[in-house]
Amino acid sequence: MHAPVSHAIPPQLLLRAYRAGVFPMADHRSDEEVYWVEPRERAVFPLDGFRVSQSLKKALRQDRFRVTCDRNFAAVIATCAEPREEHAESWISHRIEDSYNALHQAGHAHSIECWQGQELVGGLYGVAFDRVFCGESMFSRADNASKVALAWLIAAMRDAGYKLLDCQFMTEHLASLGAVAIPQAQYLGLLKSAAGRPTMTIPASIARYSDSPSPGKLIVQSLTQTS
Repeated sequence: MHAPVSHAIPPQLLLRAYRAGVFPMADHRSDEEVYWVEPRERAVFPLDGFRVSQSLKKALRQDRFRVTCDRNFAAVIATCAEPREEHAESWISHRIEDSYNALHQAGHAHSIECWQGQELVGGLYGVAFDRVFCGESMFSRADNASKVALAWLIAAMRDAGYKLLDCQFMTEHLASLGAVAIPQAQYLGLLKSAAGRPTMTIPASIARYSDSPSPGKLIVQSLTQTS
């Protein structure tokens, strides 16, 4: 357990940065410095273009995971910050982790969790403002767990009137799910067009699905209406 960083980034400063198309990163887990990133090219998910594979459809329809929103934000970001084989160092420093936990407490950062019993086996977290959600990181400890979390997020965003899902940097994995790369200038235009309040918060939209006897089937139905 690390000591809380006293110089966490203030929530309002983080939100101003995101509204300007900029986000913070760090060089390693214990780095107390952050640098502000404005990519030349941005990866985004068209909300009607998420690719639902047959294996993902099966996992969703079977309700293989119990899905929640904001049940344990701190655990999700802490797990995302753990070392991975493909990344020797995490860009989620303790300072960044503390900053997003504070942003979550302020109501502008959300997590989606996938559970098997009482075990957290997958999830994602990101920043919400206006009709925008900026996905930060995800993890999976069971087949399709992070994809299920992403499917729930996209269905919830569509139902709640969100317009833009940012996923920062393009990867082969994101491209296989339907993400597209656009110039930063175009991304800034999409940010402006997504100003305004959604009809519902992401936690409220997730809760509507969770209250269904067969939430996964509703998620598949929602995602395949136009995809």
